[in-house]
Amino acid sequence: MSDNNSSSHGVGVCGLLGVAFVVLKLTHVIAWSWWWVTAPFWGVVALALVVLGAAVVFVVLRGRVT
Repeated sequence: MSDNNSSSHGVGVCGLLGVAFVVLKLTHVIAWSWWWVTAPFWGVVALALVVLGAAVVFVVLRGRVT
């Protein structure tokens, strides 16, 4: 019997995109700000925080209406 317990610990699309942007920035191919170059690394977390904050505001405001 074999166990099919496979797990993927690879780099995601955002990680690959971030590494590509950093390499392009360091080789002077792009002249973007470091904020935009590193955006694939922190952008997902920022988006999740915005969605979570909007959900909290929605729940709080909905509780005040009733």
